[in-house]
Amino acid sequence: MTHFSWLDYTIFGGYLAASVGVGLFSARGSKSLGDYFLAGRGMGSVLIAMSILAALFSGISYLAGPADVYKNGFGFGYAVLAFFIATPFAAIWMLPKFCQSRYFTAYQFLEERFSLPVRLLASGLFIFRVSLWLAAATYAPALALEKVTGLPLWITILATGSLTTIYTALGGMRAVIWTDVLQLIVLFGGQFLIAYVAIGKIPGGLGGVWETALADGRMDLSFTFSFSERINFWSLLLAAAFLHLVQMATDQVSVQRYLSAGGLKEAQRSLWIKLWFILPVLVLFYGTGLVLYAFYKVHGDPLAAGLIAKEDQILPYFVVTELPSGLPGLLIAAIYAASMSTISAGLNSLASATVVDFKQRLSRAPVGTEAKQIGNARWITVGYGILVMALAFAVSLMKGNLVESVNSVIGLIGGPLLGLFFLGMFTRRADSRGALTGCLTGFISLLGLYLYQNGAFTPEVPELAVSFIWFSLFGALITLLVGLVASTKTSGHPHPQEAESRPGQP
Repeated sequence: MTHFSWLDYTIFGGYLAASVGVGLFSARGSKSLGDYFLAGRGMGSVLIAMSILAALFSGISYLAGPADVYKNGFGFGYAVLAFFIATPFAAIWMLPKFCQSRYFTAYQFLEERFSLPVRLLASGLFIFRVSLWLAAATYAPALALEKVTGLPLWITILATGSLTTIYTALGGMRAVIWTDVLQLIVLFGGQFLIAYVAIGKIPGGLGGVWETALADGRMDLSFTFSFSERINFWSLLLAAAFLHLVQMATDQVSVQRYLSAGGLKEAQRSLWIKLWFILPVLVLFYGTGLVLYAFYKVHGDPLAAGLIAKEDQILPYFVVTELPSGLPGLLIAAIYAASMSTISAGLNSLASATVVDFKQRLSRAPVGTEAKQIGNARWITVGYGILVMALAFAVSLMKGNLVESVNSVIGLIGGPLLGLFFLGMFTRRADSRGALTGCLTGFISLLGLYLYQNGAFTPEVPELAVSFIWFSLFGALITLLVGLVASTKTSGHPHPQEAESRPGQP
């Protein structure tokens, strides 16, 4: 077992303290729920773009992206091209639906279009999915630190969850956005440093990496249309676009950031800026997997040698064994901080959905003073922090690597949610009954498929029937088609501004 040096521990601890300090410093000035959940609706496009990218680009991505390419080749890395489909679609046709009204959550739109039960179902599914996603984001740095420091998983899970919960509960959205910006810069710089050091130890440098990747078929991409093939051109062109849309246009984590902008133009601009930010970030992170593959082809595969238990540990193993003293502490802290930015964003969004979609919408009691509302929101944030830490202990039991596990969960729940928003935004026939029927059918269908493929109904796990990348598309289409068939009348779109007159709106 490899351990940190005292310098690594010092740098690691100092960086974490700085991240928490930035979060607490930016926490000042929350005088209303609008300040606490939406940063006063005054954040700039660049900050919003960086915050969305940091929130969705977690420690899972930091570890799992290079690890997946290391084991399976660059295939999933090509999914970055689907952002050129998903981003224009979300910015032009979906974002105006949220920004035309003074919503606090994405799911208020669904009540205006359909009914309160549809809104509650969608918000409940979001809470369920993001709770599982945050559990994986908490587990990821714990996995890294267990390997390189010898610290047990339970210590690092509790430390990650506790620190993040504290500054998120106190600071609200401003704390989340400013820590996101800091952590994104360190993330990108840290990964660049890892790739630079590894390339310097590979014969032929960057050219050697490329030659190895081509010679060993690591850049190959199948053009055969198949649902069962793990990755192919058609799944990346079609299914990956739906996968991106789930997080880009139906997820409160993203939509809450759009709503913190000054208006629709600023929110749309943030999406375009994010598109150009994400290209170099993802190319670097997935490209690092090719670099590590070439490096360990020369220096011996630690996975084959039994030095690491899972491919998800390949990046932290390289950091600790190959980088000079001091740098491992900084880079492991970057992984840790990446997860903290994701967890803080998720906790804040979970709290906003709970407060706005459930507590205030369903309660008949007076909402109380602004101070009392913020106090309640903080305690709800703390409650979700505890829940996420508890769920994180179960993530290690999931089958498959982190990329497959996390994207399966996103598609399983997010696909039907995307179909629900399609019904609301792009059809006039769909009504509340159809929307509820379609969403539940989509979710139950995908859940049955997921359980079957993981051996829940048979003694032996069957051969792969449908790749994880198709889940979002299938869920959306099932929801859309069943929703239209089950609808019994033509239903028009209410005026967006009617949201302001509904009871229970903050």
